[in-house]
Amino acid sequence: MAETTQADVKKLSFERAMEELESIVKRLEDGKVPLEESVAIYERGEALKRRCEELLRQAEARVDKITTDASGQPTGTEPLDVQ
Repeated sequence: MAETTQADVKKLSFERAMEELESIVKRLEDGKVPLEESVAIYERGEALKRRCEELLRQAEARVDKITTDASGQPTGTEPLDVQ
């Protein structure tokens, strides 16, 4: 089952993985999930978290490529307003 879970998670978009991860967190916080199921959904949550982190790293790398020239110097882009 773990292999199926991993393969399934690797196909998810960032948004879908985050949505499912948020759902898992809510279920676990509610505390009404049986122990065995809690462990299983916690494991899936960990896989989803890793998928989100992977997709964020990929997006960062793409942005870095866009904002640097061939020698690695910034290409005159402005810092993002993160407020």
